[in-house]
Amino acid sequence: MTWSEGRPVAMDLYYDPVVDEHVPSPLGLIAPVWYLAPQRPDVARSAWELAVSVAGLDGNSTVGLEDPGFASLLALQTGEFDDGRIRRRLWEALDDLHEPTRDQGSGEFTFGFGLEEPHPRGQLNARAMAGWVCRPGAWSRIFELPSDGRFTAPTVSGVDFPDVALSEARWDGTALHLAAVHRNPAAGGFTEVTVSNLPPGGNWHLQGADTSPVPVEEAAGSAPLRLVPDGRQHQVRRN
Repeated sequence: MTWSEGRPVAMDLYYDPVVDEHVPSPLGLIAPVWYLAPQRPDVARSAWELAVSVAGLDGNSTVGLEDPGFASLLALQTGEFDDGRIRRRLWEALDDLHEPTRDQGSGEFTFGFGLEEPHPRGQLNARAMAGWVCRPGAWSRIFELPSDGRFTAPTVSGVDFPDVALSEARWDGTALHLAAVHRNPAAGGFTEVTVSNLPPGGNWHLQGADTSPVPVEEAAGSAPLRLVPDGRQHQVRRN
């Protein structure tokens, strides 16, 4: 890693041990920001700020964002570091340059990235969408504050992905909070999931935001659930 005035400015893309030759580049430092963020947040932020400067997002221009690889990588990282002007300018550039498209039939939103391919490019869209949902510090906190109960707490399985996604699945020690979203809101209907690891004892029920409690058929800590995938919150709790 190359440093200048106490800040990292480049990382080796290649090292030849035979001739002891280092080939540093700012890109070598920018690429691993997502991995550095939980481990060396100081280095990660410096690298992200370098990328922002290179792209001109801290000024009044944009440079290099027409490249899908760089644009999607910067979108991924920006979600971890900024929720203000830089984030807004980046997404304005993405919406302007990279063919935002909503499939009315499936309800899916993707970027085409100008690649003229029959299917949206998965890796590039995954980067962009991870950056869209992430808020500052959220990615690092996954590693800094691990939950010792992650493998024993109530767990949801059998989600009909990608037609249905869970926008919330959180156990607060007393109740399981769930919210399901259908990728095509016009589809309507129900979706079925299974909850396991429910604590023993008591009568469990499913409570919707504006519905009456529905008894849950729990057996050995496991129970099937029917949810309306409309984004509204449900709770699984004991009487």
